[in-house]
Amino acid sequence: MKMKICFKKGILGFDECKNFELVDIDEESIFKLLKSQEEKEFQLVVVSPFDIEEDYEVDIPDGVTKELNIKSHEDVLILTTVTVNSDPKKITTNLRAPIIINLKNNNAEQIILSSEKYKIKHPIMKERN
Repeated sequence: MKMKICFKKGILGFDECKNFELVDIDEESIFKLLKSQEEKEFQLVVVSPFDIEEDYEVDIPDGVTKELNIKSHEDVLILTTVTVNSDPKKITTNLRAPIIINLKNNNAEQIILSSEKYKIKHPIMKERN
């Protein structure tokens, strides 16, 4: 998978980076890379939050739906950023600030959920009892 993505407002903390390419790390991985086209050294590891939390829910604000011209929920891809660590138990994803992508026009926006239900540093690996 290779897809061009445009963030009209940039990504949180990186407002100057608006154009990205979303690429698979490899065919078996749940992780993807979001590579900046402006800052070649800048890339983010992202994952579908549904691969981490099956019951993950996002209520996309009406303003974002209009801004991205979303007509149907089938046209939406939701990703969350991953904080990588050499210790797999410390790898987290930010479920509080999902990236919303309209697959029809490849426009995207990162939003911040007001709900305290999801953590900024949600562990990817589940604790085993």
